[in-house]
Amino acid sequence: MKISGFRALSLIVFVVAALTAIPVHASDSRSVGDLRIERPWSRVTPPGTPVGAGYMTIVNTADEPDRLIAAESPAAGRVQIHRSVKKEGTSSMVHQKGGVVVPPAGQLEFSPGGYHLMLMQLQAPLEQGQRVPVTLRFERAGRIQVDLIVRSLTAGPPKQD
Repeated sequence: MKISGFRALSLIVFVVAALTAIPVHASDSRSVGDLRIERPWSRVTPPGTPVGAGYMTIVNTADEPDRLIAAESPAAGRVQIHRSVKKEGTSSMVHQKGGVVVPPAGQLEFSPGGYHLMLMQLQAPLEQGQRVPVTLRFERAGRIQVDLIVRSLTAGPPKQD
């Protein structure tokens, strides 16, 4: 697949911005059963960039673990669970094919440079202020609908109230 210079530059700018964070204030959360999804958010995507990322904190108040096994969104052709890893000075994203465990009486952080939802084949660029619906599918808790609040390209995670 050949990528134009502009698209390649846009993708590089997006990835670099996604791996850095500057905290700012805002919040949103959703609770279903023993799980609470806190501060779901994303960043704007430059025109022509076919991917975006979703971040949040998943809190499990149960005595048993749960597993996030999949996600989907009408804004993207595919959504995958990824983890950014750094090995020998090189960063890469690894698809978490089996999902990720949310520990009992604990939490799992989705943040730039770590776990994140990869929104692939975006239907349109993500714009600041937009709410992007995402359905998270858990082994025990089932489906949980959240809205990623799209923030500026340089924004970090919303602060907790």
